[in-house]
This record gives sequence, structure tokens and C-alpha cells, in this order.
Amino acid sequence: MTTKIAVNQAHLIEVFSAIQGEGLNVGTRQIFIRFAFCDLRCHFCDSAHTWNAPATCRIEQTPGYRDFEICSNPVSLPMLIEWVERQNIPCLHDSISLTGGEPLLHAKFLSSLLPQLRLTTGLPIYLESGGHRPEQLAMILPYLDCVGMDLKLPSVSGENRWQEHDIFLKLCYEARIEVFIKIIISQNTNPSELKRAAQLVAAVNPTIPVFLQPVTPLKPAEQFADLSLLAPTPQQVIDWQALMKNYLKSVRVVPQTHKMLNQL
Repeated sequence: MTTKIAVNQAHLIEVFSAIQGEGLNVGTRQIFIRFAFCDLRCHFCDSAHTWNAPATCRIEQTPGYRDFEICSNPVSLPMLIEWVERQNIPCLHDSISLTGGEPLLHAKFLSSLLPQLRLTTGLPIYLESGGHRPEQLAMILPYLDCVGMDLKLPSVSGENRWQEHDIFLKLCYEARIEVFIKIIISQNTNPSELKRAAQLVAAVNPTIPVFLQPVTPLKPAEQFADLSLLAPTPQQVIDWQALMKNYLKSVRVVPQTHKMLNQL
């Protein structure tokens, strides 16, 4: 990643309220802060529009109504706090989701933002990350309540990040914050990689939850996705869950429900 990112400003894609569609928080209502930029190029990515920063971002005016206003990038810290406070209707949201793109590319900005968000909203902070930037994770760990770490299988994502994933997961676990793993699977998945992933997680703690997510190619994402990636067969899913259960206590199969609910 060569793009210079300011400490007191952030390039955003959007701020909005929606239902979480993945992982441990599936079905809960969250305020999403979607950051621009990503240094990965996963084949299955349904958010490739976040790989670079647009000149503008979208800010939802009424939580959940998709009545976006258009604002200029980059966004200042006070302005973002104001937008989140506007979304934070009492009793509505369960947490704030930092998503992207890769939010950790804005780690210095987040280290200033997150303490203020905690103070002004009282909401838990949830990070969704590619799990490959442990140094940046360490900068904001004290301000996080939960981390959803993507574990990238080379046969599905085209990315090979085993070493970074190992360090990243250990940091989360040692910080005693809630952490879980998300793994996208397709018909192309190499079972030996699932075994390696299970062993990596088990070496940290075999009770860490793992979510297998069959790739869900739907129309809104097709302009960005590699259409050769097909969902795994039911038998593949059953076999792969059983394989990983040899090493881990909790391996759940959950589709990418945000696509089904049109909560992209």
C-alpha cells in the first residue's frame, strides 16, 4: 500500500446503519463506518469499489433508510464523530462496525477516533479486518471489543497470509478481546488449507469460533466478483466442517446473509 493516509483525516466509502450479515454478530444492528483502501485483492471480493478512495463518500441521514447525502473526501475526525452521533438513536444499535476496505490502513486515525466514539456513543467497537496487519492492530487493540478476522485461503482468495494471520490472531487472544474467524469457501477450496487453518486457530485456542461462509455470488456484486468462483456443494460443506471439527470446538456454516438481505 503506497497511498499516504493522513492522521487526522480518513477516506471513507460510507457511514450507514444496517443489519450485520456475517460472523458472531450476525443479525444485530450496527453503525457501519466503511473505510476506503485495501492492500489485498481477493478474488471473491464484493467490495472492490473500496480498493481505492473516491472523491466523495455517502452519509446516511436517517438510520436504515438509505437516504444518503454526498460529502467530500477526506473526512475530518470531528465530522465523522458528528455523523456517527447522528446515527446513534438510543437503544437501536448493538455496536459500531469498522469495515472496508481494510480499516487498519487508517490505524493512526482510528487511535484518535475510537476513544472519542466510546465516550460519545457508549457502543462496543467491532473491527472487521483481513487479519494481515498485526502492527497496525496493536495500535488500536485497547479500544476494541470484538474482532472478526478474515482468514484468507490461497485457493479461494488468491492471497497467502499465513504468517500474518498467526501473529494477528495471537495479538487478539492475548489482549483478551472477543475474536472469531471468518473463512470464505468455494468449490475451488483446497481442503488441506482448511486443515492448516484449523491447526493455526487451535494452536492459539481451539475454542475460538470459526465461521465457514460459502461464497454467495449475487447480482449486485457480480461487477466486482470473479464469476468463476462457485458456491461449494452441500457435501463439500459437510465434509469440510467435519474436517475442521477434528481440531476446533466451534465451526459454524453461515451464508453471507447480508447479500440475501440486500444489506451491502
